[in-house]
Amino acid sequence: MSGHSKWSTIKRKKEKTDGARAKVFTKIGREISVAVREGGSDPSSNSKLKDLIAKAKANNVPNENIDRIIKKAAGDGDKNSYETIVYEGYGPNGVAVMVEALTDNRNRTAGDVRHYFDKFGGNLGQSGCVSFMFDPKGIIVIENEGISEDQIMEDCMECGADDVKYEDDVIEIITAPNDLPSVRDALSEKGYKFISADVEQVPQTLTQLTEEDHITKMERLLESLEENDDIQNVWHSWDAPDEQEEE
Repeated sequence: MSGHSKWSTIKRKKEKTDGARAKVFTKIGREISVAVREGGSDPSSNSKLKDLIAKAKANNVPNENIDRIIKKAAGDGDKNSYETIVYEGYGPNGVAVMVEALTDNRNRTAGDVRHYFDKFGGNLGQSGCVSFMFDPKGIIVIENEGISEDQIMEDCMECGADDVKYEDDVIEIITAPNDLPSVRDALSEKGYKFISADVEQVPQTLTQLTEEDHITKMERLLESLEENDDIQNVWHSWDAPDEQEEE
């Protein structure tokens, strides 16, 4: 899992811009709408909605925005019908890439994703072509603002986490996918605030890119995918060097 925290860090830095935050709000809003449609508008009986509300708050989505999305979805104000589709493929030099989309038009989204892969030196593959290279894990990220390493380790183990990666800027807590909500809630009760708390696909091994052209194309592939409103998550096996992460 080496290198995963680095991606959490750069993702956090990118999402501090207003434009990136707006996209995050849009994508979480779409997930909330689907959860309300599938399980109702009461988070106490809809665990998926409860998790998404926590995710929205961790991403600083205002409470009034969350309430508005829930009411709209519950009242059939949003007529779009979304479905989740996972695309798999390879970036430059064989970097494994998984793309999770939530779309109301699978033909449009598939065309966009294929275009990005083709344009930036990769290729879109069949379902299952790279997913075996990833493991689903619950990933909770906390901004490290003077938190004691001993204390967070003790608290995480007490709350049922599997592992903790302590770094100067962020702390990454790893859980089994099904344990993520309970660990997150237990840590929240202890006063911790989260940058993110999601089930993510974590690469088993990482691929390094040494050619400048490959690095540039990989960066542009990821940027294009993440800019697309239909795409909720992008996971990859690129071990981006530190200097790239700091840009």
